[in-house]
Amino acid sequence: MALTVLCAAWGFFLGTAVAVGPVPRTTWDQQEIHLKQFQEFGIFNYSTLLLSEDTDVLYIGAREAIFAVNSLDVSDKQSEVRWGVSDEKQRECSRKGKSIQTECLNYVRVLQPVNSSVLYVCGTNAFQPICNYLSVSPFQMVGKSEDGKGRCPFDPAHSYTSVMVDGDLYSGTSFTFLGSEPIILRHSHQGQLRTEYAVPWLNEPRFVHSDVIRESPSQNGDDDKVYFFFTEVSVEYEFVNKLLIPRIARVCKNDQGGLRTLQKKWTSFLKAKLICSIPEKNLVFNIVNDVFILKPPHSVEPVIYGIFTLQLNNVGLSAICAYNISTVEDIFAKGKYMHSTAVEQSHTKWVQYNGDVPSPRPGACINAQARAMNYSTSLDLPDKTLQFVKDHPLMNDLVTPVGNKPRLVQENVKYTQIVVDRVKALDNNLYDVMFISTDKGTLHKAVNYANEMFIIEEIKLFANSEPVQTLILSSKKDKRYIYAGSNTGVVQSPVAFCEKYGSCVDCVLARDPYCAWKQDTNSCVHIPESGANDRTLVQKLNGDASSCLSESKGIDLYHKLTLGSSVKLTCSQKSNLAKVFWKFQSKRLKTEGPKYYLLGEALFIFNATELDMGVYLCLSEEDVINVKYSQVLAKHVLELRKLPQTTTTVAPTQAATQTEASSIKHFPSTGTFLLSSVESDSHPSLTNMQPEVLSSAGKALVMMLPPFLSDQAQIVVIHGTFHLFCQAIGPKDAYFIWEKNGEKMESCITDQSYTLVGGKKHIFSWMKGIASANMEYRCSLISKSGNETANVQITVAETVPKDWPMNLASWKAAVNDHDHMMTSWKRTMESCKNRNLLSEEPDEGKR
Repeated sequence: MALTVLCAAWGFFLGTAVAVGPVPRTTWDQQEIHLKQFQEFGIFNYSTLLLSEDTDVLYIGAREAIFAVNSLDVSDKQSEVRWGVSDEKQRECSRKGKSIQTECLNYVRVLQPVNSSVLYVCGTNAFQPICNYLSVSPFQMVGKSEDGKGRCPFDPAHSYTSVMVDGDLYSGTSFTFLGSEPIILRHSHQGQLRTEYAVPWLNEPRFVHSDVIRESPSQNGDDDKVYFFFTEVSVEYEFVNKLLIPRIARVCKNDQGGLRTLQKKWTSFLKAKLICSIPEKNLVFNIVNDVFILKPPHSVEPVIYGIFTLQLNNVGLSAICAYNISTVEDIFAKGKYMHSTAVEQSHTKWVQYNGDVPSPRPGACINAQARAMNYSTSLDLPDKTLQFVKDHPLMNDLVTPVGNKPRLVQENVKYTQIVVDRVKALDNNLYDVMFISTDKGTLHKAVNYANEMFIIEEIKLFANSEPVQTLILSSKKDKRYIYAGSNTGVVQSPVAFCEKYGSCVDCVLARDPYCAWKQDTNSCVHIPESGANDRTLVQKLNGDASSCLSESKGIDLYHKLTLGSSVKLTCSQKSNLAKVFWKFQSKRLKTEGPKYYLLGEALFIFNATELDMGVYLCLSEEDVINVKYSQVLAKHVLELRKLPQTTTTVAPTQAATQTEASSIKHFPSTGTFLLSSVESDSHPSLTNMQPEVLSSAGKALVMMLPPFLSDQAQIVVIHGTFHLFCQAIGPKDAYFIWEKNGEKMESCITDQSYTLVGGKKHIFSWMKGIASANMEYRCSLISKSGNETANVQITVAETVPKDWPMNLASWKAAVNDHDHMMTSWKRTMESCKNRNLLSEEPDEGKR
């Protein structure tokens, strides 16, 4: 048995492969959806959240602060309490070898409601945990600080969990400064109850979640139960290294401990192993990272959802498994126990216990059957039953998931937190929608259709890709939001972005239980807001969009081109499952070769001729249940611009202005340290009908091209790395000179140049710097035919600007676009060269 389990646990690393999970259909960047966020200057570690749906308040526990914000708009701060550490305690903590800048502070770890007007709060307090009572109005501490040992960890890096049940705090954490004594504790006014300090009870656990399951009224008269979830070192399996095991443990709410045996200790503590595996792959996920218990109304059975990873997760696999609570209860109520037995060399081994089990059943809650035997409380239980519980806390039976396999397995993703919502769709079926956060600051929304998982969308919550530390789901009707906490702030996201789907086909193919297409308004709407009985709504969660009526193809985009110019035709496609293709004059366009180049969805057309004029359509094609659905995403019309017969020379500044008006991409607002872009993602103007020019063999001898330095960001955080870019078209002898504060720069500069048709040269140059003081940079193009100059003033900021996350994402995207553009230009130039279309060899250099 042990050997089989160990082989399964390590099977993946011996060559077993697993299929990659589903791809999110839609990815929402932060700037697209404008999420509400809360962050306070100088405050970090927003890792504890508590939602009061009755008052629409979200309470946030952070490092040395507790905030109350509007849950409908988390950027609206209502109250705050600063909860710091005294200088004396900081010095004492530092003398014990802890960091005075990080560890010797107060991290809020417990934030639980006592009643509608008082919260119970605990913090690490420089490795001397304390607890207190916080009044919500006025927002201030109202009690005297009390010792938080056993209720809050000493070390902010240690695991913990807590839940308030009928005024009593249940917690799982460490009981000592070194974290060497794990404990599951109930703190109440009647006294404390705790686990036995013994390896068979808890063996180096890492707690992730706790919650209460109320017992439904029945003739059995059973007790409410509090469940704890953690990963611990195995005692039942042997291996060269410590083998980790995911556990579920439970205690009874009305447990009072034993009279003689297990005094002030749990008499109802039992634990079992959670199984999350792919048997056919010999793959076992043996670390539980987070758990959410879905507790539907109307006495429907609760479902446990857990996130699991591998112990040696060098491939980045994550799995989601679901468990029925009845499976867990049957194991604790009827399953076999394990016991330790001595083997050779005084070694202890844990095996199934097959002997007689005392009555009442060890670890059972006091129910009607026990009361019929005159056992009214745990204090009445016989010592034989209590001694058995003390020696046999581990169950032999395994908690297996629904369907005996994971609901979802994803590669190259580390899931961190999970919440689940049960949604009734228009087909009157209930769907469990999972919201799963990652260690990269994103959120996946997934649902199961016909035993197949589908990831509806991926939402980028935090621009700097930091791990999501905590996740909360509001369940208030028509006010459902997701709240995510990280080290730097809290983000609020709606559960769906129905309004972002602009067509019936797109709305239906999203397969979102929250969304439906409303035919009379031609809009994708949130179902609860419009009413499920509305017959104008279209929703097919199998993705069947055949009922969608024909739709408008949108606005025609016109471009007037001169012969020999080049143009970019934009197209926007949000579905990651769709393929984009182009049609020209109703025929599918082949985009290979030097004439056309496809970058993402955008189509580049080089060296335009009269034969290139006409109608270009950008279409998407998505395959759902063996049916291909096509949509027209964009329509571009190219027309030839007739030039005057007389030849005139355009002044350099005039040419630059014209190019800027037609093709410049405005950069994100100031406050970022990444500066780059040479392509435009905006549609051409409908008024001036100007194309988006990439390069041209126009008459101007010297011409600066966008992006101009004046358009690039001007505020950089101190010591932040930034880039500046310059490009131009000029004669063969043209070259760039960079100046910093009036002095010529010789290092950190890279140049690229290509010879164009007609003998002119396109030059691109960029430089990299680190912001240490305010600076002025100048980029000058020098040639015998004339010179052009661009300037930018860099201002150094001491702190991160308020809109930093949003801008950072924009600049990263801009830099990525530039890299793709330069690669595509290089390929095109080399292709043209191979066809003898260029007059000279490309000249690339780095100085």
